[in-house]
Amino acid sequence: MRDSYLALLEERRRILRDELGAAFLTTADFVCEIGCGHGHFLTAYAEANPSRVCVGLDLVGERIARAGRKRDRARLANLHFLRAEARLFLATLPPEARISTLFILFPDPWPKLRHHKHRIMQPDFLTTVAARATPGCRLYFRTDFEPYFIDAQATIRDHSDWQLVEEPWPFEYATVFQQRAESYRSLVGALRGPPAR
Repeated sequence: MRDSYLALLEERRRILRDELGAAFLTTADFVCEIGCGHGHFLTAYAEANPSRVCVGLDLVGERIARAGRKRDRARLANLHFLRAEARLFLATLPPEARISTLFILFPDPWPKLRHHKHRIMQPDFLTTVAARATPGCRLYFRTDFEPYFIDAQATIRDHSDWQLVEEPWPFEYATVFQQRAESYRSLVGALRGPPAR
């Protein structure tokens, strides 16, 4: 059982490495959206920012297929959608690839206490992102679940690599979840610089 799981994981890494090679032929810095769904937000962002390479991740193949069709219709060579788990994606990135901007919009809140361990906004995840980010990387987080917002805020505030900053949201495009939400909260995290000498 363990051997078949490891073989499957290695196959996913191989496929992801091939796809990443195509995405990073022209640049090392990129914008990433984790949980891109059908690609509405990132397609609009990539269209408005043609000089930036954008990569959207989602676990569901059907969502990635629909997002890819949106990209193709818009003829956006700077936009890539990949079916990948976020941690595996970060572990498989080419060494020179660096996240300059990270969007996490309306992630699954896993509201039950026993499921909080499944939330993407965890200290170990932020540490992994920091190791693969450009200096001054920005993390944009938005949710309609107030307890998750409070938890994410505390996770960033208490992390040694990140800090909360008061900055305007860089790009607005209402996602399906945002349109359905009665209200939502947003925060901006910034990667801390090296300590002063």
